[in-house]
Amino acid sequence: MSRPAAPAGAHPTGGAWAGVKAGLQRALLSPWRPWVQTLLCLLPLAWLVAGVVFDTLGANPAEALIRSTGDWTLRALCLTLAVTPLRVSLGLPALARVRRLLGLAAYFYAGLHLLCYAAFDMGLDLADIAMDIGKRPFILVGFSAWLLMLPLALTSFNRAIKAVGGKNWQRLHRLVYGVVLLGLLHFFWMRAGKHNFTEVAVYGLVIAALLGWRLQRAVRRP
Repeated sequence: MSRPAAPAGAHPTGGAWAGVKAGLQRALLSPWRPWVQTLLCLLPLAWLVAGVVFDTLGANPAEALIRSTGDWTLRALCLTLAVTPLRVSLGLPALARVRRLLGLAAYFYAGLHLLCYAAFDMGLDLADIAMDIGKRPFILVGFSAWLLMLPLALTSFNRAIKAVGGKNWQRLHRLVYGVVLLGLLHFFWMRAGKHNFTEVAVYGLVIAALLGWRLQRAVRRP
């Protein structure tokens, strides 16, 4: 007795998704993937540079640069935290390879955010910057988040992972949870002055979902 014909468009080894997943795995394992990912991570910077060159950042370019770099820091952190849930849910082990560059992109934009604040708001006056950090809580929170990101960036390489040990490395990189919460608090306080909490709520829901997924797995794990 002959088998019924497979539906049109179906993948012969398990449906269309099997073919898509196989293609994604190949792309993620490609030697070109880090270069493509780096270019994608630098697109926001290219857009900001173009905005400066062509004067399209609005009436206050300095404020636009400070806010945009801060926004991209928070977005990169959310994307970094989204890698593991997507990897597990979609069954794509190779997806873990994109996490390191996303984390470094978050640190890169956080550094640009801090540099823009120091240059445009404070005129690179270190004494004034130190005084401002101690005086304004939302600046202190943002600076604390950047400090917590520093050891994560410094240990994002294979040699550092071997030096500190796998388990210690994993414990250290759990600091990212504190970083993203401090980043959200920094964003909330910044928007509180203008009573604009729409974007804060969106980021809050995304972060709550990403951290909630991890908490649920930790509770269920034997």
